[in-house]
Amino acid sequence: MNQLVTTDWLNKNIEKVKILDASWHLPNTNRNSFEEYKSEHIVNSLFFDIDKNSNQKTNLPHMLPSKEDWEIIVSDLGISNSDHIVVYDNSDVFSSCRVWYTFLYFGHDSKLISVLDGGFKKWINEKRPTSNNHVNIEKSKYIAKENASLVINKDQVNKNIDSKKFQLIDARGEQRFLGLQPEPRKELKSGNIKGSTNIPFQKLLREDRTFKKKEELIDIFKSKKISIEKEMAFTCGSGVTACILGLANSIISGNKPIIYDGSWAEYGLD
Repeated sequence: MNQLVTTDWLNKNIEKVKILDASWHLPNTNRNSFEEYKSEHIVNSLFFDIDKNSNQKTNLPHMLPSKEDWEIIVSDLGISNSDHIVVYDNSDVFSSCRVWYTFLYFGHDSKLISVLDGGFKKWINEKRPTSNNHVNIEKSKYIAKENASLVINKDQVNKNIDSKKFQLIDARGEQRFLGLQPEPRKELKSGNIKGSTNIPFQKLLREDRTFKKKEELIDIFKSKKISIEKEMAFTCGSGVTACILGLANSIISGNKPIIYDGSWAEYGLD
């Protein structure tokens, strides 16, 4: 798998890849990612709207779309099955990992979908080329192939409380996990899924927003009594930051991530 590319690599290969800006912000931040994209983005990049490019037939936030809808979304971006895609973001919640996961879920070659390590902040800090130009798109004919084993639902999560088939790991901050801090979505109760373990996603990143080295990631997982060899699934507030843990586990194990798509946005409604 080719989970991460460096800013240096992207700068050298900028004409050979399709670049997506997948910035997404929590509802309580009052930031507009599309407006930010329009004012400045990495050269040649297209905006990917995580909320819009999701299942519109559910009240839950940015759930996986249908295979048919995904094919239209990606074809409208002019992306082909053979394209190497690099996803980045300018978000506190490292939202590009969610788009990386979605491409894997819909069968994109895992060697051809990568996250920009360090994101837009690192790119800007290194004074690499940005633009505010509109990118012209030629539509493509993208074919998706769903891998349903990469997602779990509430029923599977509940059964797992007793069966302990997989280890469920929650990416939210410790205060939210422990129910000491209210959820950003008002309608949700506080707390966590019984039997789940907490690794706040920030612990996996260095100050410059790049991922820590494989050995460090292994140590973080083990410090939480997580067995690296045993199956894991990931959850969070609404399925975005769970994918950061999923990417970290993919660096460790080479496995594609399994995500509880509804996450606490669904589980915390009861």
